[in-house]
Amino acid sequence: MSDPQKKPEDELAGTEQPFVQHLVELRDRLVKIIIAIAVAAVALSVFPGPGPLYDLLAAPLISTLPSGATLIATSVISPFMVPLKILLMTAFMLALPVVLYQAWAFVAPGLYSHEKKLVFPLVVSSTLLFFVGVAFSYFFVFGQVFKFIQGFAPKSITAAPDIEAYLSFVLTMFFAFGLAFEVPVVVVILARMGIVTVQKLKDFRGYFVVLAFIIAAIVTPPDVVSQLALAIPMCLLYELGIWAAQIVNKHTRAPDAEAGTEPS
Repeated sequence: MSDPQKKPEDELAGTEQPFVQHLVELRDRLVKIIIAIAVAAVALSVFPGPGPLYDLLAAPLISTLPSGATLIATSVISPFMVPLKILLMTAFMLALPVVLYQAWAFVAPGLYSHEKKLVFPLVVSSTLLFFVGVAFSYFFVFGQVFKFIQGFAPKSITAAPDIEAYLSFVLTMFFAFGLAFEVPVVVVILARMGIVTVQKLKDFRGYFVVLAFIIAAIVTPPDVVSQLALAIPMCLLYELGIWAAQIVNKHTRAPDAEAGTEPS
């Protein structure tokens, strides 16, 4: 007869790999990521092309400038480098699902089966949330911020923003909103790993509101519109993360934890 107190065999036992083999696998996955980004960059260079991509990115600002005003290039190579940077940025965003999948595939062998069931939904949700954050920034925040800023500009000033400065602003806002929209994923991971409990997350609500406004004040321009546009969604997404963490903790428990709750 088997011993009822005997612990189940670790399903990861015997799966350890040499360090060099880990490096080889990491190299292979980085190569796949680079290939995915390169393929996306080549496709974007053919259609719609670097120029139209920049025109699309600059559209929210151009629409708020006075009639006839355009963006300027203060550097000789800016008309070439800025569209190229935008092309690579867009290619990376298109290849983001591949990037996250390769990261997941690299760590998957070291995860238990119940953890693997959680990782793939997190990869998908984090990708979608990042895209939603970028889209929210482009379609809503940019227009409101630029109108707000132009409304304060004296009539004696002719607005002619530099294209490199605009690119820097866009990248900052895209990554700020993209990462801010990852709040639910971070909350779920913290709760599922046991770093914090759901109850502690609920108790932290008030502090998180203050933290969200501090982050918004640091990473966004010094205007009320962009700060509110970042802080408010972060607070709402924090609540979404708490709700998701409760569901995840309920349905992705480890087999030994579930067995430990059964009466002896």
